Amino acid sequence: MTSEDEKIVHESYTEFMQLQVYRAVFGAHWEEVAEIVLPTSRNTFFYGNYNFPGQKKTDRQVDATAMMALSRFGAILDSLLTPRNMTWHMLAADNDYLMKNRQVRLYFEQVTKILFKERYKPITNFSSQNQLQYQSLGAFGTGCHYIDPYYGHDGASGLRYKHLPIGEIFLSENHQGLIDRFCRWFRLTPRQAVQKFDPATLPEGILKAAEQHSETPYEFLHRVCPRDDYEPGRIGPKGMTYASYFLSLTPERRLLRARHWPEGQMQSGYYSFPCAISRYEQTPGEIYGRSPAMMVLPAIKTLNSEKKDFLTQGHRAVAPVLLTADDGLVDISLRPGAINKGGVNADGRPLIQPLPVGNIATSKEMMDEERALINDAFLVTLFQILTETPTMTATEVVERTNEKGILLAPTVGRQQSEYLGPLIDRELDVLSWLGKLPPMPPILHEARGEYQVVYTSPLSRAMRAQEVAGFGRSLELALQVVNATQDPSVLDIYDFDTALKESSDIQAVPVRWMASDDQIAAKRQNRQQIMQRQQNIQAAPANAAMLKANVAAHEAGMTPQQQQQAPQA
Repeated sequence: MTSEDEKIVHESYTEFMQLQVYRAVFGAHWEEVAEIVLPTSRNTFFYGNYNFPGQKKTDRQVDATAMMALSRFGAILDSLLTPRNMTWHMLAADNDYLMKNRQVRLYFEQVTKILFKERYKPITNFSSQNQLQYQSLGAFGTGCHYIDPYYGHDGASGLRYKHLPIGEIFLSENHQGLIDRFCRWFRLTPRQAVQKFDPATLPEGILKAAEQHSETPYEFLHRVCPRDDYEPGRIGPKGMTYASYFLSLTPERRLLRARHWPEGQMQSGYYSFPCAISRYEQTPGEIYGRSPAMMVLPAIKTLNSEKKDFLTQGHRAVAPVLLTADDGLVDISLRPGAINKGGVNADGRPLIQPLPVGNIATSKEMMDEERALINDAFLVTLFQILTETPTMTATEVVERTNEKGILLAPTVGRQQSEYLGPLIDRELDVLSWLGKLPPMPPILHEARGEYQVVYTSPLSRAMRAQEVAGFGRSLELALQVVNATQDPSVLDIYDFDTALKESSDIQAVPVRWMASDDQIAAKRQNRQQIMQRQQNIQAAPANAAMLKANVAAHEAGMTPQQQQQAPQA
């Protein structure tokens, strides 16, 4: 290795060791959570931890309420933020003036379609890794999603997603509180290491193990950080905003070269930060987030303890401990239909009595109280409102949706800015680099392609439900005024066309169910023609009588003035 390579190895390993120290307390906290909430992650939070495949990890769980609530939490976040059955975000120009240009609107519409098409290809693995992201948020408060180009053996290219387990990631923030660097340690078998790295840069021990077809995993380090010698516009690693280094963590620590890097290049980088990292809630002075599981960890541990007592009481109730006198029966048969002579005295009083087991109902009530706290923290209770009261009116549904949006906005809404925003930025950067995006319109290119993400997910709609609820309450008050004054002009202040269209959009009414402007105009014109015909029909008898009177008067030789005075006479 060159002196520059040795310097990079030393800096990377030193940074990695320091980040381990600062994360140690969190690691112990995560381990305690994992034992009873997400057992599959046990023993994965410290450098060097190893688990044999298939190792049993649920031996410390007594009650599975928290684990089931975490699974539902992931499903809730997925349905709120990134539902696969709908376009949960759009792209638009950052300048409203540009969006008046038809070519700009068509461009962003096309880019949005390409983005969703590439994201949900089977090879990308987005859906499964996205679910792991939400699961990590619910259990440990921090999730890390890695996005990189995919290169297939058949020449196909696109996006590839991988959720990085929290135990492998060591994070660092810049002065503005943004995560701009991380170290990740991981393991590869010798065969996998030869596939990923240039064999000429691998330690001799790994190469020998690969020749012997060994399956023993070796440890490696990936470090990503802002590039100190960044030169905008330059071709090569120094033209990339973030530097990327790979190291072997064998006793012979070496800088490694990935196979897809140019020949002789021992470092690479990224034009955008390769990970979308989010926190559920963050405590001042801490980099890693805190999760719903951490907030209700006392309730989860209490429930586990109560469940043990409940099971003990239940066993004693089903198979009770029997109490007998010292000189009573010695051999008691508990077989159905058995006869135990001497089980009662001459007065018929039983000489065998079960040991009292306590009040099981009280134990169950105590457990239900803890379960309610756990389900509240994981948002399960919030989403049982609509299913448990299906007879609600439309107004009640709107009000409940409004309440739900208000409660979810502070915590779940954070994922739009901290997770989905960087995720979409990274996806667009990779697709642009792969040449999968259409050319920008000239007017947008002059504006440097500035764009914004417009979220259309169910969460965004729920957060806007307050508008619909407010309109409903205002209209209800206006109708009361109309009934009291019999003056319908009170309703003239409302633009019902705009209000009903936007209300339908907020409540996720499919566009194809809504009439277009031309269809609405045609319906109104047809309705007006029908009303005109009905008025003509209703007026026909009177018109006919008037015509008949005019004819009779004309025959009688009356002047028009006399004809007008004739009915009055």
